[in-house]
Amino acid sequence: MSAPPPEQVPAAVPAVAPPAARRGMQAVTGETFSFSEAVGGVRGVVEALLPGTLFVVVYVVSANLSWAIGSAAGAALVAVVLRLAQRTPATQALGGLLGIGVGVFWAWRSGEAQNFFAWGLWTNAIYLVAVLVSIAVRWPAVGLFVEMLRAGLTADTAREQAAAGANPLAVMVAWRKNRDLVRRYTLATWLWVGMFALRLAVQLPLYLDNSVGWLGTARLVLGVPLWGLVLWLTWAVVRGAHTDHHAAAPGEPEREPSDPAR
Repeated sequence: MSAPPPEQVPAAVPAVAPPAARRGMQAVTGETFSFSEAVGGVRGVVEALLPGTLFVVVYVVSANLSWAIGSAAGAALVAVVLRLAQRTPATQALGGLLGIGVGVFWAWRSGEAQNFFAWGLWTNAIYLVAVLVSIAVRWPAVGLFVEMLRAGLTADTAREQAAAGANPLAVMVAWRKNRDLVRRYTLATWLWVGMFALRLAVQLPLYLDNSVGWLGTARLVLGVPLWGLVLWLTWAVVRGAHTDHHAAAPGEPEREPSDPAR
């Protein structure tokens, strides 16, 4: 049988690479929201929860701080080594290793198991103050992060824009001229205030009471699950804001930012 004419041979369909997963705050900028992708997938959740879980379980069962420290540090280190060996992004695992490392050091140095969780309390307190200040000065933190991600602003792109004579920080300011964006980003930032405040309100009394088991449980519940919920609520608040703004009638005067307290 003769081969078909060239024009009848179907052309190869180019492969389309799947879109990159949107993790953390990047999930807020998408048109759709995936809880699994936002929290780093199943593997990301396991890497985030396993070290703290092992610490609590081993300490409660054995009452041996050294064993608990070793199990937590070992789990975090294995996660990083596996990521590097498989040549997959290790940013999340490295961040977890850093947090676990600080907790392990404080617990080992003090000899008090509850100090394994002290670093998390401090970071939540610092974030709480930061987001509250951002609202007070009318520069809601969620707006800054979301607009930076939408514009793809990185250290490299900022240098390129500056070299070309453009202001790389212009995108960080322009959104404040839109009253609806300011209002949405302020509301979304209050969600993050609530998350950090809730964590401290629940965990700090347990820390002061040396309730290691309950403190570890509270950290698990108020960690990844709460973070994913707040990401989804943030996405629900800010989605469509730019679409609504661009859909305004041509020639509509630019709106001034309103007072977020109103």
